[in-house]
Amino acid sequence: MIEERRGSGLDPEALRELYQISQDDLNLIRDLAGAVIDRISEHVHNFYDWLRTQPEYDEYFSDDQVQKRVEGLVTNYWHQFFRAEIDDEYMSSRQRVGTTHARIGLPLSTYFAAMNVFLGLFTEVVDANRSGDGPSDTLKALMKQVHMDTAVVVETYSQHVNETMAMQSRSLMEMSTPVTQIWSGILLLPIVGIVDSKRAQDIMNAALEKIAETQARVFIMDISGVAVVDTAVANHLIKITKATRLMGCSCTISGVSPAIAQTIVELGIEVGTVKTTATMKDALSDAYNRLGMEIKLVS
Repeated sequence: MIEERRGSGLDPEALRELYQISQDDLNLIRDLAGAVIDRISEHVHNFYDWLRTQPEYDEYFSDDQVQKRVEGLVTNYWHQFFRAEIDDEYMSSRQRVGTTHARIGLPLSTYFAAMNVFLGLFTEVVDANRSGDGPSDTLKALMKQVHMDTAVVVETYSQHVNETMAMQSRSLMEMSTPVTQIWSGILLLPIVGIVDSKRAQDIMNAALEKIAETQARVFIMDISGVAVVDTAVANHLIKITKATRLMGCSCTISGVSPAIAQTIVELGIEVGTVKTTATMKDALSDAYNRLGMEIKLVS
């Protein structure tokens, strides 16, 4: 993983050392700038003309003005590259490239394609000015810095994507564990889908937090939407009921169908003192009775 400095982003010196970019390498890159910079704009324009033929062009580049603005940003990218001043500002600019690609959903393959186009240009310029058949120190210096740039962009892109996915996952988990206060002292959680150890822990955390917040005395878990109840699921549910009881809140599991009841018996699962009901209506009726409340229909 690329090394970071506490509070200040990527460490330029550490990255230079990692990619073995010496001061001589940077000087060689600066010396090449004069032969390359004048051709950068032309190659940037040609690259985006080629990109017009690709399926993703219309999705990410809505009009000519957007393309011109992006071409300007890419031109600045290479101008900064050939200044060869690898400092905090340089690192931040490369991180912005990765973040921008991730935010708009532009695939990294487009970035790689652009890098390949410009490496071709740089190789052409180096070859035209090279004497002898040996490997060019200038070309090796270019490759080092390009590899460093690519690593920063890709890792930043991946980090942003992973953070977005984690945030979405947390949001979905919160939506899948909606502990709701349906009456003073009564909480309800309808569970739908598969219950694994991670989700069971999230359910327990959400339930206990809500109990502490509302001082609820009854907690109803409705499992009529749970696809499969096996030993693991049953044990998770029993642990949740025990945890809520430790907080002074009785727990009822509703939605226990005949099939689920039969499965629990066949598996030999000890439910102990866990209160269960066939329907949520029965669970609510029992909850009101526990709290000394009575529902009356008013005609």
